[in-house]
Amino acid sequence: MGAYGFVAGLPLPLSGFTFRLWLSEGGVSLAVIGLTANIGLAYLLKFLWAPVLDQARPPFGLARFGRRRGWLLAIQPVLALSAVLLALSQPGVTPRLAVAAAALVAFLSASQDIVVDAWRIETFPERLQGAALAAYVWGYRAAMLVSGAGAIKGADILGWPGALLAVAALIALGPLLTLIAAEPATSGPRIVLGGLAARLRTAVLEPLAEFWARPGAATILAFIALFKLGEALAGVMTAPFYRSLGFDRAAIALANAPFSLIASIAGIALGGWLVARLGVGRALLWTGSVQTVAMAMYVGLAYAPGRVSMLIATVVAEAFAEGMADAAFLTYLSGLCAVAFTATQYALLSSLAAIALRTVGGLSGFLAEALGWKLFYLFAMFAALPAMAIMLRLLRRYPPAERQPAESPAA
Repeated sequence: MGAYGFVAGLPLPLSGFTFRLWLSEGGVSLAVIGLTANIGLAYLLKFLWAPVLDQARPPFGLARFGRRRGWLLAIQPVLALSAVLLALSQPGVTPRLAVAAAALVAFLSASQDIVVDAWRIETFPERLQGAALAAYVWGYRAAMLVSGAGAIKGADILGWPGALLAVAALIALGPLLTLIAAEPATSGPRIVLGGLAARLRTAVLEPLAEFWARPGAATILAFIALFKLGEALAGVMTAPFYRSLGFDRAAIALANAPFSLIASIAGIALGGWLVARLGVGRALLWTGSVQTVAMAMYVGLAYAPGRVSMLIATVVAEAFAEGMADAAFLTYLSGLCAVAFTATQYALLSSLAAIALRTVGGLSGFLAEALGWKLFYLFAMFAALPAMAIMLRLLRRYPPAERQPAESPAA
């Protein structure tokens, strides 16, 4: 699970932070850099094709490996090739090709996430889901540092193409991991009788109807959509923010590498402990509050241009708080999924969680230009408050059900 988290996390900075830093070094405007957040719309819209990966047989004769592994073996080699295409592109010369390659990486990465999430939920018994999720997030965070800080530092030595080709080589290890993995016992092909209407109903409408029929469904969806709003606004602008304060690649890589990794692992561990100790609902309240307060570090950094110690403190605080919040939030999302619709419902919920980053986050460049860095990051802090208010309502009216370690056949 940790290895799957690693291969799933590698592509994200290639269409996110690392890509935006590459663009910012080329003198691209803040408005354009902010709009690159829309490259990752695939992470928002992945629920549209999740039913295909949930119901259809894998192509090219790969069904013999099983439904989950077969689809991974179809997706992962193409994902590695798209990362190579991005590495060989030249944003300063052919920006459209670079953006198209980054968008392809994001689409295939989102597709891989759909299948890996379903594999996790179907492979591990309920009592081990928390441990599996923690291992996944640890691997994911480590990978993001490799393709983020590692690629940035590698660009000093190998240039951007060489550094990104090294990341592509790591992504290419994905199919080998899938060949080693076991196919979940519950992931056999589903037979749906009838025509197109019956298949559409089973693949798309039934998962949505099942979720919408739950008490408080609208409130739950609103909370999921807004939980990452403040983080989305703040995160998209970090690369140009750091550069505007006079930090070079070495300083950015130093802050985002060993210190950030340790803080992230500690935050995830503490978040998982809070879930076990307090329950998912109260853990979300605590970790969400810490994540909101941690964004004040960005405001402090704006008053300390060029101070590497303040940069490290800011990155460490953000990584720790985000790790805590992710541990609780992803556990909450996993617990909302019905076993019959694992891939589709988790894709829908995780897509909804990314809606702030892929929509409002795209406007962050315009806001930063209009407000200046200090006011912009204050605004990002206040943008996190609506989710906190909804969270309090959820705890009072629709608290998360704490599942038992084992269920009877009747249940």
